[in-house]
Amino acid sequence: QLQASGGGLVQTGGSLRLSCAVSGHTVRDYHMAWFRQAPGKERELLGRISRSSATTYYLDSVKGRFTMSRDNAKNTVYLQMNSLKPEDTAVYYCAAKTVLSSSQYLYWGQGTLVTVSS
Repeated sequence: QLQASGGGLVQTGGSLRLSCAVSGHTVRDYHMAWFRQAPGKERELLGRISRSSATTYYLDSVKGRFTMSRDNAKNTVYLQMNSLKPEDTAVYYCAAKTVLSSSQYLYWGQGTLVTVSS
């Protein structure tokens, strides 16, 4: 089970850190990702971090502003979001998969809402 938390209301330029706590599994066994879905839009992949943290990917629009990290000891993955913009408003989801090259994610969190006010 994945539990996403940390969302909320923030002003433009502000920061938030989202957490994805993993239970019932060991997070070090999974490649982890964050997605988001804005109202009326399709879900998009924001970033991905490999099991070893050696490989990361970020959507161009969040590069330099968002950073993924993982703490295997706490069984948790984080998404640090800085310089937030109104267009970052969305429900954010974490997800886990076992095959880095696959597009199929096995487990999903329930989502946490981020609202950025202008």
